[in-house]
Amino acid sequence: MSAWQPLPDDLPPEVRHFVEQVRLLKDRTGLSLAALGARTAYSKSSWQRYLNATQPPPRQAIAALCRVAELTPADAERFGVRWELAVRAWPRPPAPAQQAGAYDGVYEEEVPTLPWWVESESAGDSGDSGALGDSSRRVLLVALLLVPALVMLAVIGAVVFG
Repeated sequence: MSAWQPLPDDLPPEVRHFVEQVRLLKDRTGLSLAALGARTAYSKSSWQRYLNATQPPPRQAIAALCRVAELTPADAERFGVRWELAVRAWPRPPAPAQQAGAYDGVYEEEVPTLPWWVESESAGDSGDSGALGDSSRRVLLVALLLVPALVMLAVIGAVVFG
């Protein structure tokens, strides 16, 4: 388990509860922040901000953490509801940032560049464990295209250098 820094005393209860639950979920994975960053496409420093309640996490970051922690769809949905409640209550940036146009009443969600093999939330699997997911089909397609190409290179190499 991690030794977390104390959360600010003035944190709204919805935010405090959410961050505490996300910390527990992160600890349950057994991953370091760097490893969590590598598995979710959100940086170690982003996870530090989210888990110390200095910045609200994007919904996609929480969905990625739920996938890494292998939560059931129902439990992941509960985290989504907790996220909504927390984001509504999250303390707003100071006034100068608002005047500069950095905050317009809605937190911008980070959208990281995801590796091609990570399926997007919008693609979603049907939940049927027997069916291939979208990302599995892509990996299979790449493998099927690479095998004949490698065989052809081996044959050409044997003819030219043999």
